[in-house]
Amino acid sequence: MSQLLAGVDLGGTTAKLAVADLEGEIVSECAIATEAHHGPENVLARIGDQLEELASKSSASISTIGFGAPGLVDIETGRTRFLPNLTGNWRDVDVAGTLGKRFSCPVRVLNDARAATLAELRFGHGASTPGLKMAFFSIGTGIGGGVAVNGELLLGPLGSAGELGHQTILPDGPLCGCGNHGCLETLASGTAIAAEGIRLMQMGLAPHLYEAVDGDANRVTPREMNLAAVHDSALRDALERAVTWIGIAAANVVTMLHPDLIVFGGGVAALGDLLLDTVRDQITTRVGMFPTDNVRVELSQLGDRAGVLGAIALAADAYQTPSSSSSGMHS
Repeated sequence: MSQLLAGVDLGGTTAKLAVADLEGEIVSECAIATEAHHGPENVLARIGDQLEELASKSSASISTIGFGAPGLVDIETGRTRFLPNLTGNWRDVDVAGTLGKRFSCPVRVLNDARAATLAELRFGHGASTPGLKMAFFSIGTGIGGGVAVNGELLLGPLGSAGELGHQTILPDGPLCGCGNHGCLETLASGTAIAAEGIRLMQMGLAPHLYEAVDGDANRVTPREMNLAAVHDSALRDALERAVTWIGIAAANVVTMLHPDLIVFGGGVAALGDLLLDTVRDQITTRVGMFPTDNVRVELSQLGDRAGVLGAIALAADAYQTPSSSSSGMHS
């Protein structure tokens, strides 16, 4: 029986799953509702069922599994430590042990944004640029990130290096889920941007947005705000403020790392040129220690598949070096 790599990108509302051949080419994939309120055991059981179904379509067995999780994980043991966007927070859940026992194979667990960074290295911008120094911002419900040096993912001792969304931008800013105040995530995540759009709409300052979503706050997204901002100046100001904060964060990263490339993924990346042009301007304005002309700022080449592709890359590492938990990654 042939062998497949399996990848899981666990999200707060949806889990994306895929199986790939040993070269990392996806052969089958699907998405299921996370339904975290049923508890980790139920979620992992349903993920296991779906992986079995995907593998059965190819009459193959799963050789290794990569698992991206939205929060803090223990990369050595494969346990989740704290997943703030999932009901119950998934404290000390043995993901690697549970799935490893079911499929009799190695399982690697990594933070989802770090997994997306790994995907960008292997399948995106990094695929054609060996030895790349890169910072990746994943801007969606929250803001995650990752850093690569010399073409390898930098993880640190806990696998938590690269938390770009939790750098302080406003010292007295809003309270963040991490316990700090004024993190980038509280100011410029998709959630934060949409919340400001809802506030403006409900105050009567964004009539075109109101019309576009029929007054339904649940339909307000950065994308809808961007479309309505052509007419609603208050929305335009709000979006420009948010992307400026992102630009400040990116400039901080450039000052610290002087990377070759900064990549943006996640839903907020749909702001496109507004995001990229503002970030480039902020880097030019704020980084004065060295020239920044060669620092590229780009959108992800992988779109919303970055997470699951990163999980596949994790599985590939586990298959190639089963005795090591950090192949292709630096601590």
